[in-house]
Amino acid sequence: MKQATTIMIALFASPLAFAAEKHDHDHNDHEKHEHEEHVTKGPNGGHVINSKSGFSFEVTVDKDRKARIVFLDKKNKAIALAEQSITGIAGERSAPTKLTFGKGINNDANVLISDVALPTGSHVAMILTIKTAPDAKAVTERFELHLH
Repeated sequence: MKQATTIMIALFASPLAFAAEKHDHDHNDHEKHEHEEHVTKGPNGGHVINSKSGFSFEVTVDKDRKARIVFLDKKNKAIALAEQSITGIAGERSAPTKLTFGKGINNDANVLISDVALPTGSHVAMILTIKTAPDAKAVTERFELHLH
């Protein structure tokens, strides 16, 4: 009888053991992959931000780790810069990097480029303050830039 009880317990516990084994993974990895799947890529392969204020822009990073921003039309095509201006903060709260964006020249005439490099790391938190015109209300956009 004792042997039969042991067998019954083993049979009922086996599926639970296998289920726990299959489920044993890092939830943060799943969330990262899920987040990456929902990121829209822009014409330059960067991260597209769709503002609640009705405009969108693409953020890319150059070889010097400077952020590059291009404003986009409804079809995700780059548009000419007018009077847009951007300032921001990147990185950790304990050691933020202040960013000021200036208009590029020549081939980058429609690109706003940060004055300093982004902090190290493959995931950089960013808070940008954007004005689409000098008299327009400033819009704040918060996001995490994935650099991998």
